[in-house]
Parts: sequence; structure tokens; C-alpha cells
Amino acid sequence: MHIYLVGPMGSGKSRVGRALAERSGWPFHDLDRTVEAITGPLIPFFRTHGEEAFREREHEVLLAISRLAGPLVVATGGGTVLRKENRDLMRAAGRRVWLDVPLPVLAQRMQRAGRDRPLLHGLDDAGIEEKLGELYAMRLPLYQESEFRVDANALPEVVAERILGALSSDQDK
Repeated sequence: MHIYLVGPMGSGKSRVGRALAERSGWPFHDLDRTVEAITGPLIPFFRTHGEEAFREREHEVLLAISRLAGPLVVATGGGTVLRKENRDLMRAAGRRVWLDVPLPVLAQRMQRAGRDRPLLHGLDDAGIEEKLGELYAMRLPLYQESEFRVDANALPEVVAERILGALSSDQDK
């Protein structure tokens, strides 16, 4: 079974994914980093080719990762859920875990460290907060489709333990 971590940028998918992989012993795949290895740096790629070209590469990589055998942990991009085919693929290959973090916390995290994100590049603090709010409102119903919701407003190791607990409880049913 594959575990797909979904949620907005800044929710900790990559950091939690690494912690979860370490605790579970499962391989870890970071979707954005894998796409970046193919396309080169994401900000120039977005500028040159646009978001739709990025989403196409993202889908191709997600498809390839989803075909891998055995359990594994996948940190998706914040917008991976936008395509129905991606949501269907994740649902068929495993379980989606929504890392839920309050919007004000996401804004703080991104104002502090998120200016390297293509959709936030060049924005000031107010612009980051506004853009995050727009993205969050649009994507929230898609995150809520996940099989699991985990409070991710904690250290990655704590969130990883919460995920393992939720998965264990689900298997007991």
C-alpha cells in the first residue's frame, strides 16, 4: 500500500514523509523533487512552460511512482490533487493522508521560507498570505476527500506517529 501525503504547500509533506519513511522502513518519494530532477529548477520551468506543463510532468511522475511495488511514502505537491486522474490514481494505489495545518500557520511558514515556491515567487508577505488563501479555498474540498486527516501542526516526527496510529487503527477495523 502506498501512502500519499496531500495538503497545501507548507503543511510539511516532505519533512513528514521523510520521518514517516524512517519510522516505517518504507521507501520515500518526493514528487516535486522528482519532477524537478526531470525539468530542472521549478521557478524557471514555470516561467518558461507554465503551470499546465508542470502538472503534466507531475502526473507522469505520479503514475510511474504509483506503479512501484511494495509499500512506500509519497510526498505530493500541493496541487497534485487538482487533477481528478491523480486523485483516482492515488485512491487506487493506496491511501491519501491530508496533512491539515491552519491557514495562518501555513502563511507564517511560507512567509518565512516559501519564496522558492513557483506560485509564491516574487510576492511580499501580504501577497503570500492572499495567494495561499486563494489556493487553500480552492483545494480544501479536494484534500478533504482523503481517506485520513491528520493534524499536522506539530513536529514532523509527531505527525509521522499520528499517521502510523491512524493507519494501524484503520487496519484493526
